[in-house]
Amino acid sequence: MDTKNWKDIKDSVYGKKGTVRRDELERDFESFKIGLLLRKAREEKNLTQEQLGELVDKKRTYISRVENNGSNLTLKTLYDIVEKGLGGKVNISIEV
Repeated sequence: MDTKNWKDIKDSVYGKKGTVRRDELERDFESFKIGLLLRKAREEKNLTQEQLGELVDKKRTYISRVENNGSNLTLKTLYDIVEKGLGGKVNISIEV
């Protein structure tokens, strides 16, 4: 039986790190993770999407879109959601 790990599968399907398709996959995954982290934090604060939206002046549907796919989220909105809405702090790191 030939078993492959997740890295091998990503390499064979999406290409090695540094290729356009693989970089797009990694970016999409990071956006998805942001949405999941925001949802988890909101649920831990016992807030509905509607309540969080009211705190940051956004509609419930927008909060839902962010939680389901964090892409197209501006830094300002991310800061608003985390700091104003959830009472947290944003930490960003950059790798070069």
